[in-house]
This record gives sequence, C-alpha cells and structure tokens, in this order.
Amino acid sequence: MAAPCSLSLPVVALAALALLSPRSSAAGHIEEQAEQFFRSGHTNNWAVLVCTSRFWFNYRHVANTLSVYRSVKRLGIPDSHIVLMLADDMACNARNPKPATVFSHKNMELNVYGDDVEVDYRSYEVTVENFLRVLTGRVPPSTPRSKRLLSDDRSNILIYMTGHGGNGFLKFQDSEEITNIELADAFEQMWQKRRYNELLFIIDTCQGASMYERFYSPNIMALASSQVGEDSLSHQPDPAIGVHLMDRYTFYVLEFLEEINPASQTNMNDLFQVCPKSLCVSTPGHRTDLFQRDPKHVLITDFFGSVRKVEITAETISLQRDPPAVESSDMEDRMEEEFTEPLQYAEQLPVAQIIHQKPKPKDWHPPGGFILGLWALIIMVFFKTYGIKHMKFIF
Repeated sequence: MAAPCSLSLPVVALAALALLSPRSSAAGHIEEQAEQFFRSGHTNNWAVLVCTSRFWFNYRHVANTLSVYRSVKRLGIPDSHIVLMLADDMACNARNPKPATVFSHKNMELNVYGDDVEVDYRSYEVTVENFLRVLTGRVPPSTPRSKRLLSDDRSNILIYMTGHGGNGFLKFQDSEEITNIELADAFEQMWQKRRYNELLFIIDTCQGASMYERFYSPNIMALASSQVGEDSLSHQPDPAIGVHLMDRYTFYVLEFLEEINPASQTNMNDLFQVCPKSLCVSTPGHRTDLFQRDPKHVLITDFFGSVRKVEITAETISLQRDPPAVESSDMEDRMEEEFTEPLQYAEQLPVAQIIHQKPKPKDWHPPGGFILGLWALIIMVFFKTYGIKHMKFIF
C-alpha cells in the first residue's frame, strides 16, 4: 500500500503546478506589458531650459532656448512641467525690428516666441543661486509653483543650457559663473533627495564637454556641442537684425526634433549623430557611462516628450460602488421621510409672515444740505427786503 501513496504525491504536485501556471503566466504577461509601457520606469517628465546671456548680440542664445521650449511643448510637456529661464527679453528689445517676436530661421517664418510663452525666471532673476535652488528644491516658501521643479524619483528631467563658457565653467550674464564641480554636486543632491529617475543634460557653449567631466551621479546622460579646447560656433546671420539667429549645434538638433512625434521610436543614438563635425565645425560630445540603460533602447520621447501616470492592473475595478441591500432599504426609508415631512428652517419666520411683514418705519432726518439751503434762502430774503443799510441794527 505504500507504493500508491508514494506515486500520488508527484501527481498532486503536477496538478498544483497545472492550476498555478495560468495565473503565473498571466501575471508575467502583465508585468511584461507594464515594463514595455513604462520602458524607463518614469511616470512624468520635466524640463529646465536656461539661457544665461544678456545683451542684443547674444540674440541666438535666447532663440536656442525658445526653440527647445517650443519642441518639448509640441511633444507633450506642459508649461506646468517646464522651468524657463531667460536672461534677456529679446522680443521687447528696442533694436528688434519686429517687436514681440524671436526668430530662429533666416526666412523669419518660425516665430519661436509665440503667443503662449511662459517665462518663469527673467532678466536678473537668472542667477547661479536661483538655478541651483531650482534643481535642488531649496527655494523660499514664498516661491510660486511655476518657479519650482516639483519632480520625484519617477521623473525624467531634461536640462538644457546655452550661453558663453570656457573650460569648466558657464557664465551667467557676464557677472558670475557656474563651474562643472558645482553643477555635478547639484545633480548629486538631486539624486540623494530622489528628485529624478533619469536625467538628460544638454549644453551648447564653447568647450561644453568640460561641463560634464565631473559628473558622478547615476542615471545621467550628457551631450555637449564642443570638446575641450573648441569653440561652439553660431549659425544663420541675419543682416536685417544684425546678429546670428542660432548656434549650429542647437540648429541641427532642432531640425532632428522636428521629425519626431509623440509615438516616435527614434532613440538617443540617433540624436548623437545629428551634428557631425562637417556641419557643426566643432566636435559634439556625449557621455553615457553613468547611464544604466543602453542609449539605443532610450527613446527620444523619454526626455523630450511626456507620459501620464497610469497603472496597469489585471483586476476589474467598478467605478460605481453598489451599497449593501440593508443600506439601500435604509436610504429608501430616509428618502420617503424627506418627501413626506415638510422642510423646517431653524430660527426663521414662516414664508407667509415674511411676505406680509410691514416695512419698519424709519426715523426722518433732514439732510445736511437742507439746513444750509434754508439759511441761505432766509438771508437772501432779508437782503432783498431791507438791504445792507439795516445790517447795523442787527450786528
């Protein structure tokens, strides 16, 4: 009798595995769907776009930043998730032949300023201190929401900077500068405070690659318009305005982004190739050793687009909750009582009495001007009757 019992145990185990296999396969399929949907694990996107240059001859730096702003908005990132910092207002500059416009092409067909630009930091608000406070979240309590980077550990953040720089620094308004060490430490604070999931850093300036050499925080991918010792050159001079309209690197990056749509499968490796040295004159650089994923598996829209917070579940969720039978009967009884009993208003007169109430008589007081007018009339009648010669008998 021992043999049948020993044979029955494997049979029971196989039967249990057969029952569990559909559930485990379904769960695995759902996890695969979720992983495919989220890809990078992020649930929201943010963008911090910074122009650090003032004065009319730096028109191209404002156009650079506004062009990137236009692209990320077109791909789905709303103004509430964009922190835009412009050190100068070229649209309202007295030298601008077409006020309230900023163009990025020589034919002046694309006005990147538009009608719905929301500048969060402008003019002298664009400082190194304010920029670092935005990144690290160490802003004063009075700072409005539009000037805050309210990201979390599921946020993918795009940080774009343009201006004049050198080996290891970027100038802010020709009065101060941020170093690559300060920038690296700010990103480390962001990682320690769980303010990002993945971060894409793009900089268009001279010797731009020097700005990401000191990065040491995980999940950061960096791109620069030039290597150490190289200048980042301007592009598209406009005789009517008298300045260059854009920088070369940003111009070709934006040409590439114009072909991207929210459902595009283009990856970051394609972005690395958009501006070879034959076009940019300088040598663009990129750094991916801190980034955990392979760039060929990272979509452009993971940083330039936007996703919505969703959760994939296998369970059916009813949006209308059915109350128990006992509760429904109680509710019906209460509704019947409400319809049968008249409504009662506390400390209020009945409607009939309110309608038939007589107005309360008011005490009559002559207006102040009436008394003065009466005295003036008496004096006029007196002079008319007796004249000025009788005044001596009164006074």
